[in-house]
Amino acid sequence: MAWIVFLLYWFFSALKLKAVKQREPHRERAVYLVFMVVVYFLMFNDRLSFGWLSTRFVPDTVPVGAAGVALTLVGVAFAIWARWHLGQNWSATVTVKEGHELIRSGPYGRIRHPIYAGMLLALAGTALAAGEYRSLLGLGIAIVCFSAKARKEERYLVTEFGERFKEHTRQTGMFFPKWTVG
Repeated sequence: MAWIVFLLYWFFSALKLKAVKQREPHRERAVYLVFMVVVYFLMFNDRLSFGWLSTRFVPDTVPVGAAGVALTLVGVAFAIWARWHLGQNWSATVTVKEGHELIRSGPYGRIRHPIYAGMLLALAGTALAAGEYRSLLGLGIAIVCFSAKARKEERYLVTEFGERFKEHTRQTGMFFPKWTVG
């Protein structure tokens, strides 16, 4: 259910966005989408449960399942909160918008890519609830995909915002808050 809420919010919030100034090439986007379809099937398709893919990495117990559901809910809520702060600057593709703003409010004050962080947390929860190695494989692929996409976004944002974005990277973590000592 959490993933359905996530998808509905993403669909309706994407109806009003700024015009595109620069977008990643379609071929690069297609490669990312192919890997994310693989992630989807590994996470949500029980028919892939054969051989080592169906081996459990956690016991099939209510507490483990509940912990997975809780992580999924927290991750989805965090991603929606981050998406809300991004507003009309959001895009499913790596994009710079006309009048693009460098968002530093909400989760963006501590994390550069909180949507990905929330989605990864939700996928980790889904993997825990599923409890099979197929879901861990899907999570691993998602981590690689989101990391590559985040680095590409950062190249675009450095080009657009220069030193302002570089300073933002020094103050924030990519997927986790950067904690300073002292």
